[in-house]
Amino acid sequence: MLKMLSTQVGGLLQRVATNQEEAIEESARLLAQAGVGDGVVYFACFDELQAIEINALNAAEPYKKLRPWTKDVEIVDLDRVCIFTRHANHSDALALAHTLYDNFIPFAVVAGEKVEDAGEMADLAYTYISLGINKGLLPNELGERIVLPHTIAALFIYEAIKMSYDEMLSGL
Repeated sequence: MLKMLSTQVGGLLQRVATNQEEAIEESARLLAQAGVGDGVVYFACFDELQAIEINALNAAEPYKKLRPWTKDVEIVDLDRVCIFTRHANHSDALALAHTLYDNFIPFAVVAGEKVEDAGEMADLAYTYISLGINKGLLPNELGERIVLPHTIAALFIYEAIKMSYDEMLSGL
């Protein structure tokens, strides 16, 4: 079972790397707009994807110019936001997307659905990255699909964004 899990997770990350490369690069560029200027980068992470913000703030190599996001934070036009959510229709994530969009603040989204299935969230976002997870990776004894590694895929995307972001900021 462990070998199957390893194979499936490896395949998932390879698909993300292949299918989302351009969106990852665009998202890094978007966030770098705040990083190179006077703005702040916020990660608005929902449910289990709060692990992304914890990692970004407390890792051995923290994300530069990142500040914790809460509902009380006042985001200005110099700031940039990346929303991490398991589902594109998450009510709090979608409410934040509407607020940002209405205030002309470009933002990125990382969510489970493919862009064509993300609906309103993908329409509002400046960039949209799919986690590529719409069902479990492995079948169980009952034939149900289990193992939904949203956090693993999101951390992989985070690291890919961070590599590009850090490279863009390295010349400063």
